[in-house]
Amino acid sequence: MNLWQYLLLATAAGVLLNLTPCVLPALPIKLRSIGRVVGDGPGKRLLAGAALLAGTLTFFGGLAIATAWLNWTWGTIFQSPGFRAALALVLGGLGVWSLAGRGLQPPQWAYRVQGAGYAEPYLAGLLAAVLSAPCTGPFLGGVLAFALTQSPAAIVAIFLAVGLGLALPYLVLLARPGLIATMPRGGAWLVRIHQFLGLILLAGAAFFAATVLPGHAAAFLWSGWAGIVTFWLLRALIVGPDLGARLVPGLVLAGTMVSAFAVWPHPGANADTTLAWQPLTEQSLQDARAANRPVLIEFTADWCINCKVLEQTVYRSAKVIEAARLARAATLRADLSQPDERLQAYLREFGGAGLPFAVVLDGQGRIHKRLPDLFTVDTLAAALRAAGDKP
Repeated sequence: MNLWQYLLLATAAGVLLNLTPCVLPALPIKLRSIGRVVGDGPGKRLLAGAALLAGTLTFFGGLAIATAWLNWTWGTIFQSPGFRAALALVLGGLGVWSLAGRGLQPPQWAYRVQGAGYAEPYLAGLLAAVLSAPCTGPFLGGVLAFALTQSPAAIVAIFLAVGLGLALPYLVLLARPGLIATMPRGGAWLVRIHQFLGLILLAGAAFFAATVLPGHAAAFLWSGWAGIVTFWLLRALIVGPDLGARLVPGLVLAGTMVSAFAVWPHPGANADTTLAWQPLTEQSLQDARAANRPVLIEFTADWCINCKVLEQTVYRSAKVIEAARLARAATLRADLSQPDERLQAYLREFGGAGLPFAVVLDGQGRIHKRLPDLFTVDTLAAALRAAGDKP
């Protein structure tokens, strides 16, 4: 593939990045930004779209420069506890504001700045870009790995293409307001939607705050968030005031119950529900090679939302655990929560450029399968079985 093909793939990867859990907390702000101008004329919608795109490209342009000249990898900025703490405060403040039913908007002083009517879409695009940085989505891992082998100019172009893709679905909605113009813009049900999206923002705040505070604080944060969700559900279901307003919390409650049932351990399930992870070291790799054992290496970080999704689903699957056992695979974990040049070097050596990333080595230490981005249980289990069958 040439550079132009990778630019198209980078744009597609940016579009698909909207579907990953990392970007979910930015959804309320983007929807609010679109809703504010969907009934305006083409000129105002064009300016709002340009502002949203500018916010997205501001971050991706800066990230591209840091990658090209400072040798950063995707997500490096999240290794700073101060950055994660600031992001948690921003998400928490926006969540509280939205949960109060006030919607999401910049502070009033922002509107006194010339042209600040478009400050909200700019900030929405910027925040969505920032939240996309901890994780990679479909195709993005391969695109980033290719970018790291290119010239600085090509790296900047590829990163900007990813940013364009991230903003593209919202630009389409602004260009074709008929897709959402028929949606009612008022009523009690819409207040409930704002409040639910506020809960998502608060969940994002709790997640990033938990990566900065002491370990025991995480349970307190998530217990507090669960308490807020429970109170909101009960109040919204009882108060109403109409069927439409009750429908939103009803759907949230049903979705919560289905999700809880899906992840809850069932009677008779295999009690061994985790892989025997060991830290990634040169010695552990040598030991596995000496014993002719395949190796599964996971590159993760406590600030990587997509990594946590994989750890709670794919890596806990009985099918994956059984495949690893039958292959006699060593399971090694590289934690990049904090800067670690040694682990960063391993990530680049195995062909990774961002998180999440996993690689399966055969018994001779050769790369059998790279697993960038999000992947399925069947993909990982098949890779482990095949690596175990190799002589």
